[in-house]
Amino acid sequence: MPFVLKKYPAIQDVKIQHFLINEAGLSMSLSQKLLSKNRVFNDQDNILKNGDTINCEYIHVAVFEGHSRGLKPIFEVENFAVFDKPSGVMVHPTRKETPYCLLDEVRHFFGDEASLAHRIDAETSGLVLVAKNKQTSRQLKMMFERKQYTKEYLALVKGQVTTDFVIEKPIEKTNSSIGIKMTCDTQSGKPSKTFIKPLQYNKSDQTTLVKATPVTGRQHQIRVHLDSMGHSIIGDPIYGVSEKTANEYLSKTLSVEDRVEQTGAKRLMLHANKLNFIYQDIEYKISSKMKNFENSLNE
Repeated sequence: MPFVLKKYPAIQDVKIQHFLINEAGLSMSLSQKLLSKNRVFNDQDNILKNGDTINCEYIHVAVFEGHSRGLKPIFEVENFAVFDKPSGVMVHPTRKETPYCLLDEVRHFFGDEASLAHRIDAETSGLVLVAKNKQTSRQLKMMFERKQYTKEYLALVKGQVTTDFVIEKPIEKTNSSIGIKMTCDTQSGKPSKTFIKPLQYNKSDQTTLVKATPVTGRQHQIRVHLDSMGHSIIGDPIYGVSEKTANEYLSKTLSVEDRVEQTGAKRLMLHANKLNFIYQDIEYKISSKMKNFENSLNE
């Protein structure tokens, strides 16, 4: 479990933020973060907020402690590292009960100040850039905000793609019952652009392996853009399928067999393959080892 509940003997009539710093030994920034995210409780499991005065016997604090499952960075320098994330692993915990995520490995290797510079979907495999300290985190996140990088993905899609093309369609949330679904069937969404290049066509199952290079970084951009062109990604349980299938997937009632039948694969066939950027005047060109994705292609 990434979140561990730590127990501290309380001191009466002390402000909780002062207790966390002076008695629990936490930094001011971490104390403020824990309080703002409702991770500090009294011994009756009531949430304590900044400014509350302690009037209980014990204080409980839910802190994130990373635990490794053997995933190691594929590239590392002094200030940052790169992981090659498997499909099915979330990058961040979504709740206190999340059993494992990439942040587990990040904190296990590099400590509490380490953080992810960007995100990819849980089902998308491939490269994730990680900052080892707060200063580098600010710099790398600013790099992503300013789009001072190039990311390249591999995707296995339905149908035959014969020529290079560019998709420039705005993206926004759809009005469907599927809350996380995006659409580009709109004129009011955020401007979005993706370059697509076909690499290999498989006539037997009528699928094409393509290279996708997003210029912008919208939610589900590659997935929704390819789906809008009639080339849904194989294994996608949200796009190119019925709302019934998507809702069953989101409610975790879609069986592996039904998913394969409806989408063509048991995982989303999208892989973050290359990441290029300049940091402190050094150009980095990082490529995935692709073992997990290649195994999926051969299944």
